[in-house]
Amino acid sequence: MLRIQRGRHPAGAILAALVAAVVATCSASPTGPASSPDPGVGGTYVDVSAGRLTEMLAAKDFTFVNVHIPYEGEIKATDLFLPFDQVDALVAALPDRDAKIVLYCRSGSMSTAAARALVAAGYTNVWNLDGGMIAWQAEGYTIIDRPPD
Repeated sequence: MLRIQRGRHPAGAILAALVAAVVATCSASPTGPASSPDPGVGGTYVDVSAGRLTEMLAAKDFTFVNVHIPYEGEIKATDLFLPFDQVDALVAALPDRDAKIVLYCRSGSMSTAAARALVAAGYTNVWNLDGGMIAWQAEGYTIIDRPPD
């Protein structure tokens, strides 16, 4: 996102935007998404696209967690439904801190908050569906819509 602040030279803002774009491009691996730093805790989680998540689900080797509250649907193969804002419940229900965990919600904001909380709690293999179920559906994938238990 390009922000030009008052009192700053536009060429400097453009240069800063170009540098940010190069850094973002270089940090992305050719086969996967870029890591999303959480500067507040010094750790990272990985944002994953809907297409990449589909590939991951074919060889599912992770705990798949819907953290959206209230219930607004789910992606097939979801293992757990845990509120994004209840970190203690997340930690208690999840496997060890090195296990692969993929989080999602409706838009990506709740799962991003949960990913940051898990990284802060010492989890080292956290993934987040970028854009959530909205992005999932936009790519043509199905959301299961069933009443919560």
